[in-house]
Amino acid sequence: MPAVLSPIFPPTPVPQIQVGATSDGTLTYFIDHTPGDLPPVRSRDILAAWDLARDAAHRAAWSTARAFRFRRPDGGWTDLALQDADAQCWAGAVDRAVGMQTGYGLSVCLRLLALVDLLARAPWAAGLVQMDRHGAELHPALLRLAAETRLTDDARFDETGFRACLQVLPRPPSATGAAQP
Repeated sequence: MPAVLSPIFPPTPVPQIQVGATSDGTLTYFIDHTPGDLPPVRSRDILAAWDLARDAAHRAAWSTARAFRFRRPDGGWTDLALQDADAQCWAGAVDRAVGMQTGYGLSVCLRLLALVDLLARAPWAAGLVQMDRHGAELHPALLRLAAETRLTDDARFDETGFRACLQVLPRPPSATGAAQP
């Protein structure tokens, strides 16, 4: 049975998300606010989305191309596109599970993709993820931050701020059993 993703917070008054499709099947989401205005989500929904997306990739359940048009405060638009087949697959899995036509569903998806992006480019985060062929174990603080931290205008996490929040975590014991400084 698929995981059920649901909002932790009462629905926030965010403008409607319009979804359009082109003749080639590309989905475009028109969002009348910035990525940073998307609501926080449950950390368990980020984890469930991770598992659903990983399962979709293993089944080769590829999805359509997706683009996002976010309205900026100055009235202009910020355009983002998922061109990577894996990102499209993961977005498709989240869309099927919770629907990306809602602020919550879109927030889950973009936070998941931002977390994957951060883990791919931030070697300091490697100790917060244990991966094997059966899946991944993500540190609870990493999940909590991914669920609650404001997204940047390009729908990523601010790496410096994210890392600063994580530096307050206790360090794992060393091989000798003594705590590391």
